[in-house]
Amino acid sequence: MPSNVPIIDLTPWFEGGADGRASVAREVDAALQDVGFFLVTGHHVSKQLRDSVRAAARDFFAQPDAIKRRYAVTVGGRGWLPPGVEANGYAEGTETPPDLKESFAVGADRPSGDPEIDGYWFQPNVFPEEVPALRPALVAYLAHMRALADELLVLCAAALGLEPDFFTRSTGHATHTMNINWYPPVSIAGEPEPGQFRIGPHTDFGTVTILDREPGRGGLQVWTEQDGWEDAPYDPEAFTINTGDLLARWSGDRWKSNRHRVLPPQAEAPDEDLVSLVYFYEANHDAVVEALQPPIGKANDYPPVVSAAFLRERLDAITMG
Repeated sequence: MPSNVPIIDLTPWFEGGADGRASVAREVDAALQDVGFFLVTGHHVSKQLRDSVRAAARDFFAQPDAIKRRYAVTVGGRGWLPPGVEANGYAEGTETPPDLKESFAVGADRPSGDPEIDGYWFQPNVFPEEVPALRPALVAYLAHMRALADELLVLCAAALGLEPDFFTRSTGHATHTMNINWYPPVSIAGEPEPGQFRIGPHTDFGTVTILDREPGRGGLQVWTEQDGWEDAPYDPEAFTINTGDLLARWSGDRWKSNRHRVLPPQAEAPDEDLVSLVYFYEANHDAVVEALQPPIGKANDYPPVVSAAFLRERLDAITMG
């Protein structure tokens, strides 16, 4: 069965002139209206860089727990998120056991000068001294993700016929986080409990998410109105892109922030372990987001929201304990 999630080549956006850019913008608008997800190729991020981050991350996750605990944090922190600290299903009101994963989190670290703001949104990144390769790989990867995320928001503005900087004028000092998620095999994670996932059903919270993933039986699924839960397509060269709640609201619900989940380890693949690189882009912490009205957005009475408050409410909802 063909997937509802399209694969879009960005090459015409970067190289095709006005007609090429307009064609890609139409494809993106259609995908975000229909399913809220698409894959992109032609994104100018090398596979070598992606592989280097994943290899260093695997080295970290293979460290003894006693070492990983030196870097332990909870949701919103910079460092190791142990098993049991996160249950994403709670963000949509679905009560699930904790997600079957470990994560290593980094994010925006350029301070604003306000200690209260910086203590949550712009914390210093922490890198494990036991895995020296992780720091340079991640720093380089974050720079590429930030540039690609802004380019995607310029593309989103073009899709709506708005000024190129309509969204990016609010991302000059954006909050963003990146989780490297490790989904261990059953021998480490244990048999899944009823209703337990590697990541429970949820929507993302920010503007755009950029995912680099590995294929697996216990992999990513996307909710579709037509077919229910659908395995997301996989292309080794592609990033998976989706809209978050903030951008969906900004668009006046023209675009979907769609539900997705990561299946638990499957009985036919108990030894499977996967590493996903997940970059969550947001907006300036103090950006005021006003929902677009018709003819671009749908009729809505959303009041303006401040990005940081909007995001913090959702992050608190998925934090266990």
